[in-house]
Amino acid sequence: MTEKKTWFETLHDGFGQYFSVDNVLYHNQTDHQDLIIFENTALGRVMALDGVVQTTERDEFIYHEMLTNVPLLAHGNAKRVLIIGGGDGAMLREVARHQSVEQITMVEIDAAVVDFCKQYLPNHSAGAYDDPRFTLVIDDGVNYVRHCQQQFDVIISDCTDPIGPGESLFTSDFYQGCYNALNEGGIFVAQNGVCFLQQDEAVNSHRKLSNYFTDVSFYQAAVPTYYGGIMTFAWASNNPALRQSDVATIQARYDAAGLNCRYYNPAIHAGSFALPQYLLNALQR
Repeated sequence: MTEKKTWFETLHDGFGQYFSVDNVLYHNQTDHQDLIIFENTALGRVMALDGVVQTTERDEFIYHEMLTNVPLLAHGNAKRVLIIGGGDGAMLREVARHQSVEQITMVEIDAAVVDFCKQYLPNHSAGAYDDPRFTLVIDDGVNYVRHCQQQFDVIISDCTDPIGPGESLFTSDFYQGCYNALNEGGIFVAQNGVCFLQQDEAVNSHRKLSNYFTDVSFYQAAVPTYYGGIMTFAWASNNPALRQSDVATIQARYDAAGLNCRYYNPAIHAGSFALPQYLLNALQR
């Protein structure tokens, strides 16, 4: 009997998680990062970049539903959406479910990620790359928002952790570019790590975003693959009322959109802005 290979994540020093590898579908060094896609019995297909898990088939819906539906339904009338990163296509899939959105632009630094995810993680995009509202731009996210002439209602930063190519998506330059690219009343959201283990990332993001936006906070969800507690999503806008929409308002918008979600619902939307005291304390220092 052949012994299964084991793949170890390298995100945190001193401890981590492992995955049994049933089958390696792809492993190569792209122009920007080490990319591996493999099959795991518990979580289905797994994609990792530079030794850090980015997404799995089993639980990706939690992350993607929360990073799209919360800002889109809080906004209530988003027509133009910008996705930074998101090469696996799942963020695009979720945004595309909102028929009221008229234009979706995705900026991905690594064309190889898009190509290989289309081939090896087809359920993530689920055909969304063929949506006529969609435009793909291969570019660095910071460079794009610095020079783009368009304005967006919602900007979603589906960034990796702040190491390697994803590091620039946690800088003041990037946040300023996003601020400039938002329409009045727009919302910026971003993946911001697991706050129990990556608290400094949350504090730094909050401090930098507060230089440009008057209402900066986080919302949260528990995504099993991103171990160590709740994952935090950065939230920034200039309208505090958008973060405080009541359940009835969100329910009406959810029903009108005709969404059918597996994790997200209006009650979770409202509750997701409640944060643990240890994070609140860190943000007040």
